[in-house]
This record gives sequence, C-alpha cells and structure tokens, in this order.
Amino acid sequence: MCGRFTLTRADRAELERELGVPRGSLPGEYHPRYNIAPTDWHFIVRQRFEDREIARAKWGLVNHWTQPGKRVTGPINARAEGVDRRPAFREAFLKRRCVVPADGFFEWAGPDGQRRPLWFHRPDGGLLLLAGLYESWFPAPDRRERTFTILTTRANEMMRPIHDRMPVVLSDEQADAWMNPKDPNPVDLKKLLGPPPDEWLVYRPVSPLLNSPRNDYAELLQPYEFIE
Repeated sequence: MCGRFTLTRADRAELERELGVPRGSLPGEYHPRYNIAPTDWHFIVRQRFEDREIARAKWGLVNHWTQPGKRVTGPINARAEGVDRRPAFREAFLKRRCVVPADGFFEWAGPDGQRRPLWFHRPDGGLLLLAGLYESWFPAPDRRERTFTILTTRANEMMRPIHDRMPVVLSDEQADAWMNPKDPNPVDLKKLLGPPPDEWLVYRPVSPLLNSPRNDYAELLQPYEFIE
C-alpha cells in the first residue's frame, strides 16, 4: 500500500522541468513536504491534448456522484488488479488517469506497537511518478473539489519482506502512455501496473516521529538507528 509519501523539491523551476510542465505551473502554495498524509492537498499531473498539466487535488478519491454535504473519506489506494472492474474506480480508470509526483514513500516494519518507518526512494534522489486516478465532486453545491488515489500492485522482491503491496511506479515514458486520454483501449494499460524493478528503489529507517502526520519537516528523513 501507500499511506504516506514525500515531495521534498525546493526549486520550483527544476521540479516543473522534471515533470515536463510549463514554467509557473505549480500551485502558489507549493512547498517541500516530508510527510504527506491522507486528506492532505497535493497535486496531480494529467495530460490535456498533447501537453502535461498540473491540477491541485486532495488525497482520497471521492466519486463525482457523491452527494453534496456528506462528510466523506475516499480511498487513498486502488488495487491495480481490479481497477477496471470496481465501481469506485472503473470510470476514472477509463477517463481520468494521472500521475502523482513524489520523491519517496513510507512503509512500516516491525511488530505491532513497535512499527518503524522506512523511507523508499530512488538511489539517485530522482522523482517517482506514481500511477493514479482522479475525480471531481461537490462537497457543497457551489464548491468543486478534485481528489485522487494512488494505484498499488504486488510487491517486488525488494519490498516483499516488508509488505505484500507497493505503489505503481512509472517511468517517464510509461507515464505518458498511462495519462493518454485518447488511448482506444485503456484496459491494455494494465500491463503497465506491475511492480517496478528492484533496482529502482532503495530504503532506509527514518524517524519514528513520522508516525504522526502532524510532523512534516526535513529532519524526519535523516537516517535513524533503532535501538533494540
């Protein structure tokens, strides 16, 4: 699964370049994040015509048919294997595919009561393009809100000792194929939704203060040595 992630880039222009979007695309309130949690505002990248664009969105998919005025917490993850069949995701899979920019995500290891956060990231510190879906709904009759979910797949060899699921990580080329709104047969895209190669990711133990979503600062990602 994917329950927390990071996007720590401070240079806005460089991040926009890496994402392949026009200069000035990032939301004005963008700042580095070290502990992005469910229901937080973030942003997605989607394809419009031939270009990529950024759209502000909240983590936790709420379907467009949800009635205004309801207090809703949408799913933060969608299992890739059934994403074309489950009613909650089927329409978004056909029409509203996106990528979620990150540069790391967390998983927890250890026995109950002693869960230890591990930060998974690229060895070179590069971006991770996580496969996602998005929707728009109206929490109030006059207010539209965009939401997203992150797709998960079976664990690769590196992840398997820690968890049996992991987010779908796409290459830049795969991301273009995934986001293409003109694909005549989106079901064929499911072949992109397997686990990434083991060498794409490394991990290290980080501060247990990450257990609280209220904590969000750079020192959380420093290597941490757990005392047995």
